[in-house]
Amino acid sequence: MPLKIIFAGTPAFALPTLKALIDSPHEIMAVYCQPDRPKGRGQSLNMSPCKTLAQNHNIAVKQPINFKSESNVEQLKKYQADLMIVVAYGLILPETVLSAPRLGCINVHASLLPKWRGAAPIQRAIQAGDAETGITIMQMDKGLDTGNILKKAPCAILAQDTHGTMLTQLGELGAETLMKTLDDIAYQRIDSIEQDHNQACYANKIHKAEAPIDWNLPAKNIDCHIRALSPWPVAETTCPKGRLRLHMSTFIKQDHQEKPGTVVNVSKEGIDVAAPGGLVRLLALQLPNQRILEAHTFINGQKDWLLAGKCIFSA
Repeated sequence: MPLKIIFAGTPAFALPTLKALIDSPHEIMAVYCQPDRPKGRGQSLNMSPCKTLAQNHNIAVKQPINFKSESNVEQLKKYQADLMIVVAYGLILPETVLSAPRLGCINVHASLLPKWRGAAPIQRAIQAGDAETGITIMQMDKGLDTGNILKKAPCAILAQDTHGTMLTQLGELGAETLMKTLDDIAYQRIDSIEQDHNQACYANKIHKAEAPIDWNLPAKNIDCHIRALSPWPVAETTCPKGRLRLHMSTFIKQDHQEKPGTVVNVSKEGIDVAAPGGLVRLLALQLPNQRILEAHTFINGQKDWLLAGKCIFSA
């Protein structure tokens, strides 16, 4: 059954779902995105990925600041949509919007709810060292990611995964899972499951202030922290050359007696830094005003201080 759909999404994570809907028999009445934001040194207004795609397909784009204005809610209601699909939209929807479409609003959320509700589910899952995350298709209600579950799809978090790699994987998985579920939603033949709210945990928004590394933390935790903050805001430490940004790492389980933050080995495999419980092998690094380099290339240009006795990193 073809549906009349309103799509609400802003960043690149939402693109696979929007693309899948455009290629489907369903009719997209409008695409809702957050307002254009200033970006770059010139602070020129930057269109979001979803707005760009919608305009390329001649789909109406709406960008309300919020839905506190009655006129914005009335405008949405005029579309007489069957369903509103929300993917990383970035605005809280009031009950007047949630109840406007005939079948309500559903959300494509990047975690296995009730775990990691909130703004940064992928980053917090990696940071916590979770072995698995996934996608949840959820019927939205007035709470923060508290609605009934319609469908789940798990996805492993591997040792080399970063926030960036998982964003790509889960964006595609979200689109695939939604499209498999959409017919059942249209015909109202899908059973929803109430979340176990006692098992809920929250993925608070990531802030730049979290970037500095505390080398006194367990090495495994530091590795997870680096990968969770890549590609933004990027973990960082202090070295003899100033602030050093760390884009990729891996954990090496190895006993040692070195002071936390000490560079204990430098090789083509990476730069090994001591921390409690093992080593953090740095694989991609960036000095101020320079490009990101893989460790073996970085080492070639920085041997003067990396190999000069005991180099110690600090927060």
